[in-house]
Amino acid sequence: MQKVVAHLRDGRVLKGTSLDVAPNRPTCHVRPPDGPAVEVRLSDLKALFFVRTLEGDAKRDEELALDPEDRRTVGSTVVRLTFGDGEEMIGLTNRYPPNQPFFFIVPVDPESNNVRILINRSAVVAMDPVLAV
Repeated sequence: MQKVVAHLRDGRVLKGTSLDVAPNRPTCHVRPPDGPAVEVRLSDLKALFFVRTLEGDAKRDEELALDPEDRRTVGSTVVRLTFGDGEEMIGLTNRYPPNQPFFFIVPVDPESNNVRILINRSAVVAMDPVLAV
């Protein structure tokens, strides 16, 4: 069971757990801690965050400088994503440019509450490789 936070394109946020997230399936389910599972269409997602804790730490600033010794960078590209709502995100992806409607990135900060993030490519208005962060 994975802890997830679903950010929907309409601005809603759903927090809970999921067992059935797959980028090649049209839906997944998010079960909030205090209620029944909610079916989520992946096409309605902006991004789905796989997290360490559902609470997170809003006061923590994400580290954006890559550690040259970080093994996650091998074979990865650092990308800057801009979403339709103006939010920007920087992360590592294994395939650039992604050739699927949904793709994963991992945060640059290895201590981030986010373990990995499933991105809905149709929610992204700009995607650029980053040479230095």
